[in-house]
Amino acid sequence: MYDKELALEILSQIYQAAQTILQRFGPIKSANEFTKSPEGMEKLDSICMQLIVIGESLKNFDKVTDRSLLQVYPQVDWKSAKALRDIISHHYFKLDAEAIYEVCRNNIDELARTIDQMIKDLSRV
Repeated sequence: MYDKELALEILSQIYQAAQTILQRFGPIKSANEFTKSPEGMEKLDSICMQLIVIGESLKNFDKVTDRSLLQVYPQVDWKSAKALRDIISHHYFKLDAEAIYEVCRNNIDELARTIDQMIKDLSRV
C-alpha cells in the first residue's frame, strides 16, 4: 500500500501548477504572443517551469503509488505529460512555442479537472 497523504500532497502540487498555467495562459491568443516580446518570453518561461513541475510530480506520484493510480484515469495522456518535462528540461533552447501553446490550449484544463477528481476520490478512501 502507498502513502495516501504523500500522494494527496503531490496531487495538490500538480493541481496548483495546472491552475497557475491556466491563469498565466488566459490572455494568450496565439503562440506568437509568446515569442514577439520579452514579456511573452517571460510568460512562456514561467509556463514551461510549471509544466516541468507537473511532469516531475507525475513521475513521483507514479512511484509513490506503485504505478497503480494513473492508469485508472485514462482521460489524460500521462506518458506524454511526463515526457514533456524531459523535452522542456533537456531541449529548452529548441523549445517549440507552438507546441507549448497547443498543450496549454488543449490539455491543461482536462489535466486540472482529472487531478481534482483524483484528489476527491483519494480523499474518500
